[in-house]
Amino acid sequence: MISAILPTYNPADLAFERGEGAYLFTADDRRFLDFTSGIGVTSLGHAHPHIVKALKEQASKLWHCSNLYTIPDQQRLAERLVANSFADTAFFCNSGGEAVEAGIKMARRYHHGAGHPERFRIICAENAFHGRTLADIAAGGQEKHTQGFGPVVDGFDHVPFANLNALRAAIGEETAAILIEPVQGEGGIRPAPDDYLQGLRAAADEFGLLLFFDEVQCGMGRTGRFFAHEWAGVTPDIVAVAKGIGGGFPLGACLASEKAAASMDSGSHGSTYGGNPLAMAAGNAVLDILLGDGFLDHVATMGTLLRERLDDLATCHRGIVTDVRGLGLMLGLECAVPNRDLMTKLRGNGLLTLTAGDHVLRMLPPLVIEESHVDEAMEILEKTCREWE
Repeated sequence: MISAILPTYNPADLAFERGEGAYLFTADDRRFLDFTSGIGVTSLGHAHPHIVKALKEQASKLWHCSNLYTIPDQQRLAERLVANSFADTAFFCNSGGEAVEAGIKMARRYHHGAGHPERFRIICAENAFHGRTLADIAAGGQEKHTQGFGPVVDGFDHVPFANLNALRAAIGEETAAILIEPVQGEGGIRPAPDDYLQGLRAAADEFGLLLFFDEVQCGMGRTGRFFAHEWAGVTPDIVAVAKGIGGGFPLGACLASEKAAASMDSGSHGSTYGGNPLAMAAGNAVLDILLGDGFLDHVATMGTLLRERLDDLATCHRGIVTDVRGLGLMLGLECAVPNRDLMTKLRGNGLLTLTAGDHVLRMLPPLVIEESHVDEAMEILEKTCREWE
C-alpha cells in the first residue's frame, strides 16, 4: 500500500523539532551539528534572527498578491543582485530547477529573436545535475534521473566535465548555449579549473553562444565569493541561483545580461508564486548579511581552515578518506569506504553530512560557522574514523 507521502524519498528515521545556528535538535533534545544546511539552503544557519524578524514583519502585512501588481521589495532585491553581479536583470521563481528552466528558455528565445530559431541545443557536462523537471534531467543527462521518463527532452549534448577540447568539438550549427556548474555538486564536488571557465567564455564569444552557469548550489557566497565563477574572472550571460538565496525560504532567480534577456518580453515566461512578498523579505534579509563588511572573507577563511583540517584527516586515515576537494564551504571527501555508511556513522555521532556521486562525502556547513564548529566537526570525524578502523 502506497504511503500518504509519495515514496520518492528515503528519509532517515530522524526528525527535528527546532534549529539554532549550526545545530538541529530533536524533540528529545538531541543535538546535531548540521554540515548539510538542508542541502545548501539554510546558508545563514537555522532561525537566523535577522531573517526571522524580516519574515515575521512581512507575514503580518502581505504574503501574496501575484505579479499582476508591482512588488516594491522585488524591485529592491533585483537591483541589489544586479548591482553586485554581472547581471542586468533578474527573474524570480521558487526553486533551482525553475531557475535553470528559465535560463534554458532564455537561451532558446535569444537565438529565436536573433533570427536563428534552429539554434536551440545546449552543451552540458557529463555527471551534471540541473534539477528534476523534464528539461532539467535532460540537461543533467544522468541515466539514473532520466530512466522511465522518456522520451528524453531533445536539445542537450553532453561532453566530459572540464574538457575544453571536447566541448569545442561538440559545437555545431544548432548550438545555442553552454550550461555548466562552476562546481559540480551532486556530481561529486568537482570545481572547474579557472582556465576551463575562461575557455568557455572564449568559445561562447567565438561561436556566438550564451554562457550559462548553474550556481544553484555553489553560488550566493558558498565558495567565499558572491558567485563561484568570480574566482575565474569570467563574465557569464545567464546564471541560475536558488538554495542559499532565501536562507531556507523557497526562492530562486535567473540572472541575465541585457543581451541574453533581450527577447524575454511580456508573457514569454512567468510564475504565480515567484517573487512574492514573503520570499522577497527573506531574500533581502539574506543579502543584508551576505553583503555585509567582511562576511564573504569570513566564509573564505572558514573554508580554508576546514579544508586544511580535512586534508590532515585524509593524511591520517587513508584507508577511509583518500582525497579532499572543493571550494570555500563546499567540500567533499573522496572515500575508500562506502560514503553512505560513513554518513550514517557520522550522524550517529552527531554530525550531519551528505553524499555526492558514488564515492564522495559532501559538506555544506552554514556560512556562519566559527572555528569552534570546525573543531567540533573534526572531533566527530576523527572519532568516527577511529571507530571504523
